[in-house]
Amino acid sequence: MYTNILRHPGPTPIPKKVQLAMSEDIISHRSEEFVNLYRKTTNRVKPIFGTEQDILLLPSGGTAALEAAAVNTVSPGENVVVITVGAFGDYFVSICEKYGFNVHKLEKEWGQACTEEELGEFLKPLKDVKAVFATYNETSTGILNPIDKLAQAVRTYSDALFIVDGVSCIGGAPAEMNKWGIDILVTGSQKAMMLPPGLSFVSVSDRAWKVIEENNTPAYYLNLLSYREWAAKGMTPNTPAVTLIYGLAAVCDMIEEEGGFAQTVARHELMKNMVRESMKALNIGLLASDEYASPTITAIRTPEGLDLAQFLKHLKQQYHLDFAGGLGHLQGEIFRFGHMGYCFPSDVLQAVSLMEAGLQDFSYSFELGAGVKAAQEVFLAAHRK
Repeated sequence: MYTNILRHPGPTPIPKKVQLAMSEDIISHRSEEFVNLYRKTTNRVKPIFGTEQDILLLPSGGTAALEAAAVNTVSPGENVVVITVGAFGDYFVSICEKYGFNVHKLEKEWGQACTEEELGEFLKPLKDVKAVFATYNETSTGILNPIDKLAQAVRTYSDALFIVDGVSCIGGAPAEMNKWGIDILVTGSQKAMMLPPGLSFVSVSDRAWKVIEENNTPAYYLNLLSYREWAAKGMTPNTPAVTLIYGLAAVCDMIEEEGGFAQTVARHELMKNMVRESMKALNIGLLASDEYASPTITAIRTPEGLDLAQFLKHLKQQYHLDFAGGLGHLQGEIFRFGHMGYCFPSDVLQAVSLMEAGLQDFSYSFELGAGVKAAQEVFLAAHRK
């Protein structure tokens, strides 16, 4: 029995060290042991967010944390701007519309990023915008929005809160929540954070807390004021995902063992470049430009002349290599190569090599080994510096 080589944008592979940590005996979430675990571990996550604010842990998927960010800050009928550059930007639109917010959608073609200038021009004529919602890393297209610059545009042209979905990149991309001026930053456990699904992370600025305190939120389970109150005690208001928090502590250990979070970010940047250069060497197109390419997920166009569904099925059945297909109208046009979390340059080389074997099986015209060689050259160049 073979294990699939999972190169998806989430869930992603779980390190053995994390699995072992999660097998520890369960403890009460109202015990002194849990308080110590919660406080120590959440403090260790702060540098990954680039903040000194509390890291709140919700026993949920990332979508619940996005919903919490919305419902705790905005009331029905208030104006919000949602930047959408793909399927997960549209998630924010759906959440906001569900709660009756007045949504102004800044929509870009899938595969493009939103620029500071575009957001500024969009905000100029609008009045009384309560919040601007943006996706940092768009999983469906492999786009990394310039969140630092978008935050500046929000500050320049509005008094709105800036709320960011970092679900598919926090833990693998730079994040400076305080420095950039992000008011709420959200991520999930099952992507670059190297954990199973079931834990989400929320950090809130002082400015956003003031808005939340004045907002008439209808939330109960997702009430962030309740999470703040209990976090001060080193606990959560409801039963937390204790085993995942054990795992999170092990994740923090691994980041420290790698040399700190800056080295983790550098590894993701290196893997991105390896994947992109390998595809260029194989004459296979990429959806995102180099300027806005994600460090955690690469969207790759269907190789010319191939039936993508059959190709991906063949890779999985014959070589146990599991890529993700496209979403929405990009289904059949792209596939997505995940390189986040528990993934290293050696894993990229393995995946590119197996992909080349599959391309040869489908009689795709290319020089065998060209993709692997290009990825190796990127890797070796980085290590010669």
